[in-house]
Amino acid sequence: MAHVPPSFQPPGPILFGTDGWRGIIAEDFTFERLYRAACAAARVLKETYGEATGSNTVIVGYDRRFLSEEFAHTTAIAAKAVGLDVILSESYAPTPAFSLAAKDKNALGALVITASHNPGSYSGLKIKGAFGGSVPPEVTEKVEALLAQGYLPEAPAEALTFPFPTFEPWGPYCESLGKKVDIGAIQAAVKGGELQIFSDVMYGAAATGLERILGVSVTELHGDRDPLFGGGAPEPLPRNLVEVMDRIQNRENPGLAAGFVFDGDADRIAAIDENGEFCSSQILIPILIEHLSVRRGLTGEVIKTVSGSDLMPKVAELFGLSVHETAVGYKYIADRMLTTPVLIGGEESGGIGYGSHIPERDGLLAALYVLEAIVQSGQGLAALYRSLQTRTNFFAAYDRIDLPLASMAVRDRILDALKRDRPSEIAGQAVIDCITIDGYKFRLADQRWLMIRFSGTEPLLRLYCEAAKLEQVNETLAWAKHWASQF
Repeated sequence: MAHVPPSFQPPGPILFGTDGWRGIIAEDFTFERLYRAACAAARVLKETYGEATGSNTVIVGYDRRFLSEEFAHTTAIAAKAVGLDVILSESYAPTPAFSLAAKDKNALGALVITASHNPGSYSGLKIKGAFGGSVPPEVTEKVEALLAQGYLPEAPAEALTFPFPTFEPWGPYCESLGKKVDIGAIQAAVKGGELQIFSDVMYGAAATGLERILGVSVTELHGDRDPLFGGGAPEPLPRNLVEVMDRIQNRENPGLAAGFVFDGDADRIAAIDENGEFCSSQILIPILIEHLSVRRGLTGEVIKTVSGSDLMPKVAELFGLSVHETAVGYKYIADRMLTTPVLIGGEESGGIGYGSHIPERDGLLAALYVLEAIVQSGQGLAALYRSLQTRTNFFAAYDRIDLPLASMAVRDRILDALKRDRPSEIAGQAVIDCITIDGYKFRLADQRWLMIRFSGTEPLLRLYCEAAKLEQVNETLAWAKHWASQF
């Protein structure tokens, strides 16, 4: 009997998670399976947006992962097989650049080769709509239904060697983002030595981005292409950011400094404050709510996911803004932005978008707005955050851990337990409420909360907690890890 490597899992159905389909290259994500997925996605884009746009064109883009250019070409062939016209990117770029291109070029949408923050062994396919954002769940459900029916058009012979028209994605994207903020003020602060900017692009698609837009010196880390991402994953979490934190803590210039960290396709962001401390979007979103509403004079609804900090609604209330809560996944935020005037929409994992732009999360635009907030206020991120905590009288700590699961069977057992026998007490605190918008969010007697949900793309259990003190956060997460280990 042939030996089967222990990492191998027989490919299951092609399913779209919180933002796209992702799989291990050569195991689940193969050229043949990608061709099938891209054919179905292209057809659904035509059926969904063809009448409204009058278009027959789809944008195809890609990131810097292994074989991304080749996978993009296969995607272009698939769209051609469905009868669409294709405009293929001539280089890697942030996923939001392709979303913008879809809208600007009046295309049916964009098909983007990226696995976002997943490890280097993964690739993936994201589907963007004609409006310039992630398609809603009903669209990906139609794609999955077509795949289940075995939809597989044959590619015309000429498509295999067809020289697809190409476009340069960076220029229009950088120009559009640059118009959103006071570039001159940021440039003056940098040139005057008042502000130093660091950018850890984690070997991903944000490489060169801030410097292209700002036209000033940016200290960029990990800007070369490395499909293995330095042996880690391009996810903006503290454990991956020791180098950039150290660089900011030990900088020679005593003035203000800010560091920005982007995931693999640059639609998500985290930051490092002037003290070298990590700032997740749980910190950035409240700061951005204040900046956009007060200094920019914008208004609209604040959209947060169920995993977002309790500080967000408190800051929104401070400035008279309404709040809407969604499941985790930016596609839910984007869907809301299509029908409602929105100031900002953001998720705990770093995806932030704006009513002043397309309904798409954008890491580089978030960095620009944060820089503008720093320059216009004369304060660093730490000081801006402390001010909001004081004004709302809300002080809290937050952390999230991702717990690898041995198998999908373990996942199923945990899910069954959550459905049948939810805990009534967690870490010594009574459970007073449980929200099931997405996963299970337990509100405890002392107002801390624990959220338990599963990754949409990997065998991972995600555990989130916010509490008054970091010790309480650690205690609660330790309880959750022990509880999950029983299954």
